[in-house]
Amino acid sequence: MAMPYFPTFLLLLFLTSFALLLVTLLPAVAPLIPFSSSPPSPWPSLSCGLGQSWAVRLHSGPHHDEEYGEQSSEHLDVIANRVAEQAGLKNQGQIGQLEGHYLLCSEKPGSAAGIWSKSIRPGDVLAAHPHVLWYSQDRVLSRSKRSMAFNDPNYPKQWHLHNSRSKGMDINVTGVWERNITGQGVTVVVVDDGVEHTHKDIQPNYSPEGSYDLNSNDPDPMPHPDVHSDNHHGTRCAGEIAAVPNNSFCAVGVAYGSKVAGIRVLDGPLTDSLEAIAFNKHYQVNDIYSCSWGPDDDGHTVDGPHPLGKAALQHGVIAGRQGFGSIFVVASGNGGQYDDNCNYDGYANSIYTITIGAVDEKGRMPFYAEECASMLAVTFSSGGSKLRSIVTSDWSMQEGTGCTEGHTGTSAAAPLAAGMVALMLQVRPCLSWRDVQHIITFTATKCDNSADWRVNGAGFHHSHQHGFGVLNAWRLVNAAKVWESVPFLVSYQSSVIKEEVSIAAYPNELIRTWQVSAADLKQSGMETLEHVAVTVTITHPCRGNLEVMLVCPSGMTSVIGARRAIDRDPAGYQDWTFSTVRCWGERAEGQYTLKISDHKESSLEQCAAVGVLKQWQLTLYGSSMTFSEVKDRQRLVEEAMSGKYLDSSFSLPCPPGLDIPPEIISPFTSNNLKFLLLLGCFALFWSLYFTLEVTLAHLDFRGFLCLRRRRGGHRARKGHRGRGVEEAEEEEEQDSGVELHAVLDSEAKAPLLDGEQLTT
Repeated sequence: MAMPYFPTFLLLLFLTSFALLLVTLLPAVAPLIPFSSSPPSPWPSLSCGLGQSWAVRLHSGPHHDEEYGEQSSEHLDVIANRVAEQAGLKNQGQIGQLEGHYLLCSEKPGSAAGIWSKSIRPGDVLAAHPHVLWYSQDRVLSRSKRSMAFNDPNYPKQWHLHNSRSKGMDINVTGVWERNITGQGVTVVVVDDGVEHTHKDIQPNYSPEGSYDLNSNDPDPMPHPDVHSDNHHGTRCAGEIAAVPNNSFCAVGVAYGSKVAGIRVLDGPLTDSLEAIAFNKHYQVNDIYSCSWGPDDDGHTVDGPHPLGKAALQHGVIAGRQGFGSIFVVASGNGGQYDDNCNYDGYANSIYTITIGAVDEKGRMPFYAEECASMLAVTFSSGGSKLRSIVTSDWSMQEGTGCTEGHTGTSAAAPLAAGMVALMLQVRPCLSWRDVQHIITFTATKCDNSADWRVNGAGFHHSHQHGFGVLNAWRLVNAAKVWESVPFLVSYQSSVIKEEVSIAAYPNELIRTWQVSAADLKQSGMETLEHVAVTVTITHPCRGNLEVMLVCPSGMTSVIGARRAIDRDPAGYQDWTFSTVRCWGERAEGQYTLKISDHKESSLEQCAAVGVLKQWQLTLYGSSMTFSEVKDRQRLVEEAMSGKYLDSSFSLPCPPGLDIPPEIISPFTSNNLKFLLLLGCFALFWSLYFTLEVTLAHLDFRGFLCLRRRRGGHRARKGHRGRGVEEAEEEEEQDSGVELHAVLDSEAKAPLLDGEQLTT
């Protein structure tokens, strides 16, 4: 019964399929209407060259309506085609969403002058055409990106901020500034010889709350003029960090939106206690401590913070910044010409500090720079005589002009690093002191291929000359934006290994090993390394001949105790701690090898005696972050370098921090107390003087002295008693004093009674 309908069903199915195929293909076919135009496009075609396109606004008739909505869009397309044909052009369609506006373009490539004949000039045709309300020949517009520009006269000379001469040889900070990241909400304190806070470049950003003068013991850290005009150092460092822009004076600071404070401590005798006070002064106000100083860079000094200073550094990273930790940035030192090494500087050698070295404007190690295994990174400073130095603020005292182009050394590098850390803290205020160290490690960039770069077991490159590389503000800030706090710091310490073993002369070496097992690390939970330290006690007649090396389980070698030709000190090393960061991120478990060699000089008899390793101890610092988590962090940081997180509202939550008791501040300094004591003595003196004056003004000294004389004569000549009474009565009448009257009256009556008794 259904068979007669089956062919019909197949035919309908075929026709339906064919219709669907046509519907699919037809949208790509233009409608067949007269004077068809191209689809509207906001952009000229590829044949539209410079000076070959016109923008026109059309109307549909001589009595047009200004309102677009009343015009026939389709009719205007036809008019646009006709106008274009008459002008020798081609209609490229409607310009974006602007109804009635069309782009007309030449179909002939070539220069604008030679395209059209004298008989047809598009401009003339468009000007006279009745359907053209307005026309304009397209021109290339001059537009520039909104980059930073300052009116500070020496800003163009600040090559370390934007190096137009050597591309890439700067701290790459301008892109960060363009996103309004300038260090706002962060305070950097310069621990130095004072800060001229009235300086035009510093005063608007000065923080009196974070400042103090430990040399004079008062709140004002203003530098004191000296004979050699040396006390400009702190002011120069402060200018590098926070010199205000657009004040038509001098230069611009790295973190010109931050606050800068000063602690004056280097302009007088420096003691362990003063140093400790400086490291913790106002540590809930000051976030970053910039310290461009240290022990003598003479090639034979071994010194660092003493017990109080060490305790203050440790206390700062625990309690400073509401428990996130004060950030201590220290300069590596300028003893390169004496073969000095910053591992003999206890400030640079400390795990609590960020050790910053210097490179010149070519990215190379300057002659004055020191090497060491504990160096975290480098940034730009001065180089040789033909290379530029750092331009920054300068004091205006004595011969100072308020601006200098000659700030040099690692003293200039450390404040730049401190300023870049301030930029990081603006985007992520809850970064801990260790977070900052990690981010520097993850983002510093390799420079100077001639240096002794080695890639460690975690994939980080490090050299003794440049640390993990040059600091890059863009990379630091982008990494800080996405950085989650690292786990708590944990440590492992071996027992003190007593040795009493002689140190062999080079090329032989004394080798000692220590195995760290998984069981040893289980209690602390340490997985990966940060700092590795070795504390040694060694006797040697010329300690500069010794070379001490440490090999981590990965095979990464660190020269933790370099040879120093000038160091002929016979004291050796007494519980001195060397440290390295070259094993950062590596697995903590494994065998650590200590190698000591004695590079004797046969010509020096005083150095002939054999050195002895008395004892040593290994200390590991790290966290529970696993090796795979370290690699994940590396990928996350590199992903953030595009700036996409800075350009978005992306934000990680920040913990509130610890409730640290406020700093105990005495309202009176010793100078104030001295002044108050003098003022009190002065007031006491005048009070006593006034009291005596008022009291004695009521006494008649003349009468008092006469009375004494009469009383004495009466006792000598009792026969003249009557006269004495009369004289006394006369004087009593002349004297209005009640008390004196009573005294004279009683004195006069007593002899009369005696006389009466005698006569009777």
